[in-house]
Amino acid sequence: MDKAKKSAIIKDFARSDSDVGSEEVQVAVLTARISEISGHLGTHPKDNGSRRGLLDMVNRRRRLLAYLKRTNLAKYQEVVKRLELRH
Repeated sequence: MDKAKKSAIIKDFARSDSDVGSEEVQVAVLTARISEISGHLGTHPKDNGSRRGLLDMVNRRRRLLAYLKRTNLAKYQEVVKRLELRH
C-alpha cells in the first residue's frame, strides 16, 4: 500500500486531525492491506509467507472489531457498514 492511499484511509476514518491509531483507523488500514494481499495470493498461490501474514492480519482485525463492538456498539456498526465487512 502506498503512502497516499494509507493517508487517505486514515483521514477518512480518523476521529480528529491528529488521530492515526484509533480502532476504526486500524481496522480500515488492515482491511485495505487484507484486500491487497488477497489479490496477491490469487496470482501467487504458493506464497505461504504472505498467506501467514494475511491470517495474522485477519485475526488482528477480528480482535479489534470484537473490542470495538464491546466498547462502542454504534461505532462498530458504522465501521462495519462503511467497510462492508458483514453482509
